[in-house]
Amino acid sequence: MTKTKVAVIGAGYVGEITAFALTSKELANEVVIVDIIEDMPKGKGLDMRETTPIIGSDTHVYGSNDYADIAGAQIVVVTAGMPRKPGMDRMDLLKVNLKICTEVMNNVKQHAPDAFIIYVANPVDVLTYVASGIMGIDKKKVFGMAGILDTARYRAFIAMEANVSVKDIRAMVLGGHGDSMVPLTRLTSVGGVPLSEFLPQDKIDAIATRTRKGGGEIVALLKTGSAYYAPGYAVAEMVEAILKNQNRILPVIAYFDGEYGFSDVYAGAPVVLNKNGVDKILQIDLTEDEKEAYQVSLEKVKKGIEEAKEILKTL
Repeated sequence: MTKTKVAVIGAGYVGEITAFALTSKELANEVVIVDIIEDMPKGKGLDMRETTPIIGSDTHVYGSNDYADIAGAQIVVVTAGMPRKPGMDRMDLLKVNLKICTEVMNNVKQHAPDAFIIYVANPVDVLTYVASGIMGIDKKKVFGMAGILDTARYRAFIAMEANVSVKDIRAMVLGGHGDSMVPLTRLTSVGGVPLSEFLPQDKIDAIATRTRKGGGEIVALLKTGSAYYAPGYAVAEMVEAILKNQNRILPVIAYFDGEYGFSDVYAGAPVVLNKNGVDKILQIDLTEDEKEAYQVSLEKVKKGIEEAKEILKTL
């Protein structure tokens, strides 16, 4: 049986929850958390390892300050970056997180050049594009986490408002990870029944708006950081789909090569996720309003990518 190894770069809240989710679900034989802060990832890794007898997991989880320890990882998850602060737009993070992205990805390219890359730090659409350029590998192997998180928030809000189980809600959120994301309310269902049978349109519209601002809502409440539980478990869902070759249909930040009329951009789209990474992007038949909203979202991401290219020239 092939040994599986996942590396998590960044031992902040998102990184540690990601590592613990991978460990608790026993998705890999080995999970390593790498951070530049001296000894901190080692302490978090040891704490998790001491938890494994209680949760019944044989995953070998540990922390390190040395990128060499990611060697052999099939998947590298990048959570390293500055989190959003109250009043910050995700694009405000661009300059500082571009520098971090460049440093991290050069190390990943050196020590785990063939790994799948799941990017998480914000602005995630733009940074996934940059990470892909640095790695220089098949773009199907480099993608970002956002749509699963956005869709989870959307489903949670629906469950809260309609008083139904989250298990029965089927939904999809597309586009850039930010205020321009596109929840597909028309295609949302509960137990196979259209959402409109449970909630009036004004309530559905309000939920869509809350979903677009979901990250900012948590940032405002926390005051000193951003969300980490839902993002960490969203990453674990992606890792599981790859390592178990599940052919999951999930919203993932993927590379567009003509899909939906866009090329040379990374943004949220419904994909088939399996052992090949992003096996393909599914092109949903959208209404004119949905197409327009999606185009606005993708154009915003493209603008962010162009801004990143200019900033990279100065780094």
